[in-house]
Amino acid sequence: MNSPVNSQRLFEEAQHFIPGGVNSPVRAFKAVGGNPLFIKSAKGAFITDQDDNEYIELINSWGPMILGHGNEKIAEAVKSAVENSLSFGAPTAIEVEMAKLISSMMPSIEKVRMVNSGTEATMSAIRLARGYTGRDKMIKFEGCYHGHGDSFLIAAGSGAITLGEPDSPGVTRGVANDTLTVPYNDLGKVEEVINANEDQVAAIIVEPVAGNMGCVLPAKDFLEGLRRLCDANGIVLIFDEVMTGFRLSKAGAQGVYNVKPDLTTLGKIIGGGMPVGAYGGKREIMDYVSPQGPVYQAGTLSGNPVAMAAGLAMLTQINEDKSLYTDLANRTKAIEEGFQSNLDELGLGYTMNRIGSMVSLFFTNERVVDFEKAKSSSMEKFGLYFREMLNQGIYLAPSQYETLFISKSITEDLVGRIVEANRTALKAIH
Repeated sequence: MNSPVNSQRLFEEAQHFIPGGVNSPVRAFKAVGGNPLFIKSAKGAFITDQDDNEYIELINSWGPMILGHGNEKIAEAVKSAVENSLSFGAPTAIEVEMAKLISSMMPSIEKVRMVNSGTEATMSAIRLARGYTGRDKMIKFEGCYHGHGDSFLIAAGSGAITLGEPDSPGVTRGVANDTLTVPYNDLGKVEEVINANEDQVAAIIVEPVAGNMGCVLPAKDFLEGLRRLCDANGIVLIFDEVMTGFRLSKAGAQGVYNVKPDLTTLGKIIGGGMPVGAYGGKREIMDYVSPQGPVYQAGTLSGNPVAMAAGLAMLTQINEDKSLYTDLANRTKAIEEGFQSNLDELGLGYTMNRIGSMVSLFFTNERVVDFEKAKSSSMEKFGLYFREMLNQGIYLAPSQYETLFISKSITEDLVGRIVEANRTALKAIH
């Protein structure tokens, strides 16, 4: 591979004008060592950096590129939309099409409001839950990341963990007091916290499958238990499906586990790669949103016609592809089984978690079911592994606390290359 001189030059220049040289913390490679690669193009399963090195890519823009990079139908939809202007700040027909399609694919969503990011969606959903219930407190789970809103940066996951700052400066004590955190998969602790804050909890927000402490699956009856507790205590149950929505099934994780939340937050995939988010759910709750109700939320670029065009092209393809989720699961399972075979051959007891097209390798012998177990994974080993995989032409998420996302563009041949690179990397670091 070419030496990353152009990436190095760009990173040095960026640090003079951008905090840390990056516009999102996990991109900085602090958790894995070295400097970030600057990417100039991507197509299908591959990305190319500024030094013309090509990599098989297993991040897919942190999830949304489920159909691979450079999808032609999405690109054509965007080009067509751009010809009519980039933004109107007024209603459009395509917003209605998007809302109808989302509601048809995810039945728990009776009404939906478009926003511009997953963070905006989760912030708005919490405000709505508070306005609807007249209560102030919320419950979230340690290691779950719901964006960078103040309420969520308490025992946060993903980038906040990677940088060793799970409680961010700038979050006030008052906000922290209204955010109650409990261990993921610990239903007993949830019930204990609800009882200790009787009639004060507005919402429980949860990643139904966690993706920001690595891929961590819900324990048996965990999601069902949350539904039961919310029903018994007048609490709004929010599923943060920014990662899992339309990735694990047409109806997201809630479709896989057959548990219906009151509100759902979406992002990433519904924009086909464009900046977009949404929150939606029960009609009676969504009718509390302005201008119909008293809970204010607005956005000039919400429902942006270019983003809506990309999202509609994306969701239409997903909705019409009857084999998509089976194919994705089979390819990801093949990667998981190949990695497991390599671990067995090398006598390594590391843990793997997978569901559908989300998969994580944890450098720990512990079974990873929550944040504490995820933290037992060796960051040093992961950093070495990341760099070795990069040397093998495989671009991973530069954090142990991120799941990998497999796209439709990963063919059987590419699965073989990924598994072989994994074997070479594991041997190199042990």
